[in-house]
Amino acid sequence: MKIDVVRLEVVKEKSVEYGTRQIRCAEDLADLGQKLIGKADREVFIVVCMNAQNGINAINVVSIGSLTASIVSAREVFKLAVVSNSAAIALMHNHPSGSVKPSKEDIEITKQLIEAGKLLDIDVVDHIIVSEGNHYSFLDKGVCTFS
Repeated sequence: MKIDVVRLEVVKEKSVEYGTRQIRCAEDLADLGQKLIGKADREVFIVVCMNAQNGINAINVVSIGSLTASIVSAREVFKLAVVSNSAAIALMHNHPSGSVKPSKEDIEITKQLIEAGKLLDIDVVDHIIVSEGNHYSFLDKGVCTFS
């Protein structure tokens, strides 16, 4: 019987033009989110992986869902963060409806991911919901408390 010996590798899929690699505030994340998923016709959930100075290491599409929902698992959210040696992550998803008001499911998954991040020593610094031309920051609105 053979057992596979494997290695993990991060492969660059594409690059996106953005003014700075360092995230300083919710507006920086929202601007990035608008460029990446602001006009998407279904929900897309993204994780932005960052180093200790909030410089972006990598961006990963975690889930592409339907018009009103996206399946998000902590395993998928933190996979790239661990492999890319990230100190922190920011969560981001869109609402194709145009509303940026978080659902109770949005709030619940955010709280779950914050707790998972604590176990992994990876801070969740914010969760941004974007729609075309608008955004909502969980940190700025005080919906969740981030470490």
